[in-house]
Amino acid sequence: MKNTIYPCLWFDGNAKAAADFYCSVFKNSGITADTPMVVTFEIDGVKFMGLNGGPQFKPTAAISFYVTLEDEGEIRRVWEALADGGFVFMPLDKYDWSAQYGWVQDRFGISWQLSLGDHHAVGQRVVPLWMFCGEQQGKARDAIRYYTSLFDRSEVEMVAEYGPGQVDLDATVVHGRFRLLGQCFMAMDSAVPQPFTFTEGISLVVDCETQEEVDYYWSRLVDGGKESHCGWLKDRFGVSWQVVPTILPQLLADPDRAERVMEVFMNMKKFDIERLVNA
Repeated sequence: MKNTIYPCLWFDGNAKAAADFYCSVFKNSGITADTPMVVTFEIDGVKFMGLNGGPQFKPTAAISFYVTLEDEGEIRRVWEALADGGFVFMPLDKYDWSAQYGWVQDRFGISWQLSLGDHHAVGQRVVPLWMFCGEQQGKARDAIRYYTSLFDRSEVEMVAEYGPGQVDLDATVVHGRFRLLGQCFMAMDSAVPQPFTFTEGISLVVDCETQEEVDYYWSRLVDGGKESHCGWLKDRFGVSWQVVPTILPQLLADPDRAERVMEVFMNMKKFDIERLVNA
């Protein structure tokens, strides 16, 4: 793929412990890079970044990860591991939409929705899911339209709506599935009031090979949103993104250049690849 999007999970010093835990819970998973600041790992082909950012931000259930598993024994095993030391939003049980489904926040504060089914029908075993709630209540449909207009290789696969009188809030989308850069994402409007919304605790990283790509994604994502530092921004829906040159990890891995590169990019908002390379 030319570009990829992947979630970044913010931790207070325990990114490696969390990555080890997830790789022990999920099959076909493993750590791909491990530094004091960043740990990257994959779960069934889906990339995650764990960032040791400190105590400033915490993840919320506004972004969770929807996991489709085919075997009842496997879904029970994964559920019990994630629920141990965590908090159960919806117990693993039979619901109208699934023979086995549950929603849990694990011991590290990351939320997971587990569902019994065929992941091939979804197109991906692990899928990031945005829940529009709090200040962003009722904006799922607008967000789906916006994101699919911004990224290449995008399409809306399905949108299911709440029935008349089903919810009292401003809520239309009970479940939407769409693709950005060919990758699967989901979105929904919360059916009940929530005390949280999106935070920097879970962000989405867009890998960019060229300055043209950095400029494009930065300008489109920040439109109606807010710039931050070091490649971070918030979009018009309050979702945090990082627009990052693919060359950055290589530059930071060079012991002769890393300190200078770090000094330069810490003073940037949008990344400037030429300045990073020249550092």
